[in-house]
Amino acid sequence: MRKALEHAVIWLVLLFMYLPILILTVYSFTDSTMIGAIRNFSLHNYVTLFTEPELISMMVGTLILALAVALLSTLLGTMGAIGAFYSKRGVRRAVELANQIPVVNADVVTGFSVCILMIALFQLKKETYIPLVIGQTALCAPFVYLSVLPRLKQMDGQLYEAALDLGCRPSQALFKVLIPQIAPGIFSGFMTALTLSLDDYFIATYTKPATFDTISTYVVNATRGAQTQIKTALWALSALIFLIVVVTVILMNVRPDAEQEQGGA
Repeated sequence: MRKALEHAVIWLVLLFMYLPILILTVYSFTDSTMIGAIRNFSLHNYVTLFTEPELISMMVGTLILALAVALLSTLLGTMGAIGAFYSKRGVRRAVELANQIPVVNADVVTGFSVCILMIALFQLKKETYIPLVIGQTALCAPFVYLSVLPRLKQMDGQLYEAALDLGCRPSQALFKVLIPQIAPGIFSGFMTALTLSLDDYFIATYTKPATFDTISTYVVNATRGAQTQIKTALWALSALIFLIVVVTVILMNVRPDAEQEQGGA
């Protein structure tokens, strides 16, 4: 009875989380203009998604921004994690506490703070995209740090020193010994940063140029007055993003299992 109740709770939680997405996915393959009665099967939402210049421009711009932010966040987060790991205990503890602040802090506070700092104090214009990139990097880099640091703690902390003793230069020890050991954590941090950038709304709202929209800001604005065909095309976009995330998560979990099986063999 207890096991059945546990399974029921799990399925209820999963249903609560994924049923709205599944409903939206089903409607993306119909010609319905609103959630309600299901009409005829149609792919016109996907056709509109990849033929409407406004939507294509929005998706390409968002992807370029997300990749740039993810790369910069991965670089900073990885460097911070490595530096903190090889620092003294007091310094490492201070860095870890400081890293928690952007994670716990509300996005709206981060976005408003970056807006004041970059635009009001440094006189940087939003049209340069610099406030937007800096704001999203401030959001994403701490999560990369949290992805990389556990990998550093799992490995032998003396590998780097051993490589130096065996004749490696510091750069060689870093890229040939240390980086391969923590590569899964770096990749996980990169994917997390990419997802956070794509999902961010508040920071983008405060710091983006007036003529630029990310997926999040575009979706919110589209609910206020966009054409019906644009709104329903966003159903298809949501379904594609969900599918890509599901496939990525599966591949990230299948690959380590395959490597473990090969290692065991």
